[in-house]
Amino acid sequence: MSFFAILFALLIEQVRPLARGNPIHAGLRQWARWVAGNFDAGKPHHGWFAWSLAVVGPTLASLLVHVLLIVYAGWVFAMLWSVAVLYVTLGFRQFSHHFTNIRDALEAGDEARARQLLAQWQQVDASELPRSEIVRHVIEYSVLAAHRHVFGVLAWFSVLAAFGCGPAGAVLYRMSEFVYRYWQHAGKTSGHRVSPALLSVASRAWSVIDWLPSRVTALAFAVVGSFEEAIDCWRNYAQRFPNDNDGVILAATSGAVNVRLGGEALKSAAFAPGQTDGFRAAELQPDATMDSSESTPGREAEVGHLRSIVGLVWRSVVLWMVLLALLTLARLLG
Repeated sequence: MSFFAILFALLIEQVRPLARGNPIHAGLRQWARWVAGNFDAGKPHHGWFAWSLAVVGPTLASLLVHVLLIVYAGWVFAMLWSVAVLYVTLGFRQFSHHFTNIRDALEAGDEARARQLLAQWQQVDASELPRSEIVRHVIEYSVLAAHRHVFGVLAWFSVLAAFGCGPAGAVLYRMSEFVYRYWQHAGKTSGHRVSPALLSVASRAWSVIDWLPSRVTALAFAVVGSFEEAIDCWRNYAQRFPNDNDGVILAATSGAVNVRLGGEALKSAAFAPGQTDGFRAAELQPDATMDSSESTPGREAEVGHLRSIVGLVWRSVVLWMVLLALLTLARLLG
């Protein structure tokens, strides 16, 4: 059932991507703001309670709906529920238009347009970036966005679905990422102060939840890319990035397609709510997670590498789907 739920969700999302400013994403922002405003009292135990309410609460609610549908309506309706949840939490079209527009501008030789689009996407100052650095940053942001929108969701969904939890894993992963990022920047946009204790709890929880998916994504990139180089880069250069989980993914990507990643990071201009709607806001905020780092080995980033990244990501999706199809077939035959 997991295989078909993911397949249908991806197909629907390709045909009709979720619109910006939709009520679901608006509700998520209100939910995160309400929880922080009412339960963040500045102590660590208050932070854990607020985080649990904001993240575990929706996760358990999705699990409850799944169980009730299984018991009272049947597995078909339970699968439709999984498709609906995955449609909200999973998908390329929630970020791929940024990547495509920047790539098209670079291929047309319009570097000024590419810088403008990159600045709008990540809310950074890209006005002085040379061409190779534009490409490098686009690769880094796009790979991490693909992980958070697709592969991380797939990992947690597949693990918990195997234990009969339906789409709970997808909700757990995306909500943990969302509240971490939203609370980190809430004070810059709405004036709602979030305590350091709550921010610390959200950061620690997100790091733990993303630990396994980030390594699964890196392994998938190695399998469908240049395996030996990806593993070697993972082992020797992942620790050079400020964020351990992101470093694993970026190092593996660097080796898989032989491109230099890492170096001077762009500085965030501001957190702009108009660019970050709910789950759609999984793109990195550079000042939070991508400080300057040492570069990995590899070729200087070129526009051609962008197509290599697209191929790497789609081959990884195919790998995921083949593995899930084999597991589903084995379960049916067993």
